[in-house]
Amino acid sequence: GPDQTLVLVNGKRRHTSALLNLNGSVGRGSAAVDLNTIPPLAIERIEVLRDGAASQYGSDAIAGVINVQLKRSEGGRAQITYGKYITTVEGVPNFTGLQIGTNGQPIVDPLASGTYAIDSDGDRKVRDGGSLTLAANIGLPVGSRGYLNLTAQVNDKDPTNRTGPDRRRNYALVGGKVDPRELTFNRYEHRYGDPKLSDFNLFLNAGYELSDAVEFYTFGSFGIRDANSAGFYRQSSNSRNNNYATNPVTPFYPDGFLPLIVSEIRDVAGAAGIRGKIGDGINYDLSAVHGENSFHFFVENTRNASFGFDSQRRFDAGQLRFGQTTVNLDLQKTVDLGIGDGLSVAVGGEYRSENFRIVRGDFQSYAGGPFASPAPQNAPAGAQVFPGFKPSNEVDASRDSYAGYLELETDISSALTLQAAGRYEHFSDFGNTVNGKFAARFEPIDGLAARGSISTGFRAPSLHQQFYSTTSTNNIVGVGLVEVGTFPVTSPIAVALGSKPLTPEKSLNYSGGVTFSMIPGLNITADYYNIRIKDRIVVTENLQGPDVVRLLTAANLQGGAARFFINGLDTRTQGVELVGSYRLPTDRFGTFNLSAGYSYNETKILRRAVLPTLPNLTLFGRVESLRLTDAQPRDKISAGLTWDYDILGLTARTNRYGKVLVAGSTAAFDQELSAKWITDLELRAKPGMGLELAIGANNIFDVYPDTAFAGTVNGNNFGANGYFLPYSSLSPFGFNGRYLYGRVGVSF
Repeated sequence: GPDQTLVLVNGKRRHTSALLNLNGSVGRGSAAVDLNTIPPLAIERIEVLRDGAASQYGSDAIAGVINVQLKRSEGGRAQITYGKYITTVEGVPNFTGLQIGTNGQPIVDPLASGTYAIDSDGDRKVRDGGSLTLAANIGLPVGSRGYLNLTAQVNDKDPTNRTGPDRRRNYALVGGKVDPRELTFNRYEHRYGDPKLSDFNLFLNAGYELSDAVEFYTFGSFGIRDANSAGFYRQSSNSRNNNYATNPVTPFYPDGFLPLIVSEIRDVAGAAGIRGKIGDGINYDLSAVHGENSFHFFVENTRNASFGFDSQRRFDAGQLRFGQTTVNLDLQKTVDLGIGDGLSVAVGGEYRSENFRIVRGDFQSYAGGPFASPAPQNAPAGAQVFPGFKPSNEVDASRDSYAGYLELETDISSALTLQAAGRYEHFSDFGNTVNGKFAARFEPIDGLAARGSISTGFRAPSLHQQFYSTTSTNNIVGVGLVEVGTFPVTSPIAVALGSKPLTPEKSLNYSGGVTFSMIPGLNITADYYNIRIKDRIVVTENLQGPDVVRLLTAANLQGGAARFFINGLDTRTQGVELVGSYRLPTDRFGTFNLSAGYSYNETKILRRAVLPTLPNLTLFGRVESLRLTDAQPRDKISAGLTWDYDILGLTARTNRYGKVLVAGSTAAFDQELSAKWITDLELRAKPGMGLELAIGANNIFDVYPDTAFAGTVNGNNFGANGYFLPYSSLSPFGFNGRYLYGRVGVSF
């Protein structure tokens, strides 16, 4: 999962986003680090530790560690990039009109009930998603002993839309006949693709040598992102567009409406520390880091149907906020044992404090108006597409933790390196955890080495998973007004259904590999890994039915459907990864850098939890299980070429993403997305004076995933809306098609 890899910046823990992913996508139930806040020009290099590393770094390092090292060198670069999707949307017809019968009425499509037959003239051609990016990086000396590096980036991106023509009836019938507006209605009224966004990110990295043995350093970031995403289109004749106060009922939006979720994201972080040497060769590093992320939701072009004519059209739906403060002290000394290069001894301590908040939205964003149940109209309460956070959802939760670690490493000889590490950590919300690691590397011949490790790890349940809450009030026939939504594990509804306080995920990691670099310019690595995770934290299905109502009624609670987080699964993920690179300089044709890789990865569910109170109820069903095990490619092949000759340069890369399963409610509705090759190409020229010109294409061959309406179940294969939502969001390379861009840069 995205939250099972630890992300560091300059070796320090980066805070996660306030947003908890609860949509039907890979990583459901996780809150991850927002890597989009880091401008690429700010990055010097990215270090990847693929072994489990919780014994050194603490929670979240089950799958390894990504460390983003920021630039500190002098000089700079400024660049401007503009790009746009220029694509033919494969398998999506270009709508030219409804087919009209001899009676002057649109013809009903016999393959898809409730829809009209259409005319088209081939696949749809689209030009959208224009993106303008301005970025600059500058590194300056601070006296003779310091450095200051600043990076700023501004990005403005238009949305993309890959919807197919919606052939459903939009307007109510008039005297039993089709409303004439049906013939001119925009059949691409949905918006299915990337959001509209604009953002600004600023990074600072600085340091100063106070003496020969002491360096002060600091780094930080500030980011703002405004985004605009579309929900599901409400037709003019849809009951959620009714005004209820008129007879006959009239639509609130005459032509229907497309609700928009508008988000304002703010991200800020700062770090400061000192490092150097004291005493007899003791290296130290003392630092403090604080980071905050807030996610403010607004809903526009929508309504709260239960308020009829008096509904707002724009709502403040509330906020999510997350903050994290970390203080670290690391000490290291090499002890001479009389053999090898001595024993490196590293010890350290960490204090971490976290806070998670939910702030309510405005009243109409969540409330039920005069036309909600028990009124005869039974209109749904809350802003459509995203009901606001209620007062009962508000939370202000905090925790802290203390940790200490010991790491030993020694070169027994020039051929053998051994490493051992252990970490103790205490969390204020669930108690203690102890983890360890042992690793070895053996290089009997220069350029040929074998390595292996075994370790235990953990991931603490996030505050988001423990305290996130969102509910909406729905009317269920025979029951009345009920609360339906996501509940904290300590809420009365979740407790009545059998929830327990969350405990950490625990992992056992094995890995082994070989490296080969005996031929100049050639480097090959091969690795195997096996990660068992016990008590993996997942979201339950929407629990509903008579047994659920019975338990809630017995507890004097009102509810119709509920979901919450549980330690619900034990899993095993194992795989292999082969990576090779070769650098070939030539006198006549320039320098070639070639790379290739292959990976295979498989996840299996070993155990599923059962609620004692509801032993026959499915907690983690078919769709969610297959999303975890089969919704990502098991195999991937990559190849790349970089060529530089005089002022010219070229980069070409291609990736083959393996098959993906899109699970339906039953096997009859499953769809397997076939493997696809995605190829990128960039050409560059450096005419002089630090100037660089480049043009390129991502997905140059305009490849799309398989369409979702290739079967024969109601005219489509996956869900009732496949003909106008043609691609699955589980496609590993998206579904936007070919992207062309140009870039002008100058280095100084």
